[in-house]
Amino acid sequence: MSTTERHRTSARRESLLGDEPGAFATARFVRITPMKARRVIDLVRGLPADEALTLLQFAPQSASETVYKVLQSAVANAATTEGLATGDLVVSVARVDEGPTMKRWRPRAQGRATRINKRTSHITIAVQPADVVAKKGKK
Repeated sequence: MSTTERHRTSARRESLLGDEPGAFATARFVRITPMKARRVIDLVRGLPADEALTLLQFAPQSASETVYKVLQSAVANAATTEGLATGDLVVSVARVDEGPTMKRWRPRAQGRATRINKRTSHITIAVQPADVVAKKGKK
């Protein structure tokens, strides 16, 4: 479905892509700290999608597996719902937002306790055709 044929767009799609062709995928409430996930996201931002998938496949960070799955989903969404060719897709938007933090307590010496924060992340990746991203960069 092309952009002109779309009847209804979500507010999230509007904020990520606007009127331009492309697709996105999100993984919410992922049990990895946002700082660790941002290290991996920064590696793939702006890369061609196939090159980014290859990079994530061999990255040593534990967050790379989750980011790989989200990117793979975004590419599949672009191919199925938008009808875009997967060969010329570029990672245009890649961000990690902080999710809710689970607070736990750990017993310490002399009857004390310290708080442990188990942080979560919301990972969002959007892919667009290379010509659209290049045109946006020239403006």
